[in-house]
Amino acid sequence: MGETFKIIATFQYSTEAQIIKGRLEAEGIEVFLSDNLTIDTDPLVSNAIGGVKLKVHSREAMKAQHILESIKKYSLDDNGNTINCPSCKSEKVELFSTIKDVKSFFWFIFGVLFSALPFYTRHKYKCEVCKTEFDLK
Repeated sequence: MGETFKIIATFQYSTEAQIIKGRLEAEGIEVFLSDNLTIDTDPLVSNAIGGVKLKVHSREAMKAQHILESIKKYSLDDNGNTINCPSCKSEKVELFSTIKDVKSFFWFIFGVLFSALPFYTRHKYKCEVCKTEFDLK
């Protein structure tokens, strides 16, 4: 009887999945990625197809989940210190890209019209607890 696989994580880009794959393989867990080649070919379809799926054998899923939970996924500053939200002081802060200003919006439209990747995006931090968006500067 064939073995079954379980998706334990999804990622927007294959580079993120490759990093986690390497960590899990270092622990002796066999890992499979699906849709990574499609997303490498055209990163803009990542959200449409559900991202890169990281799969493991069902019998190793619990061990893999435990390892994933041990990896700190929240943002760190250049010195390796945790970034805290200025409003609620939570450590659950993630980096994200936005196109809310005119320059970012122009380059987004340019990319859509000419099938080019965007040249300019703004990066901000967002607290998962209170949803505050902020810059470090």
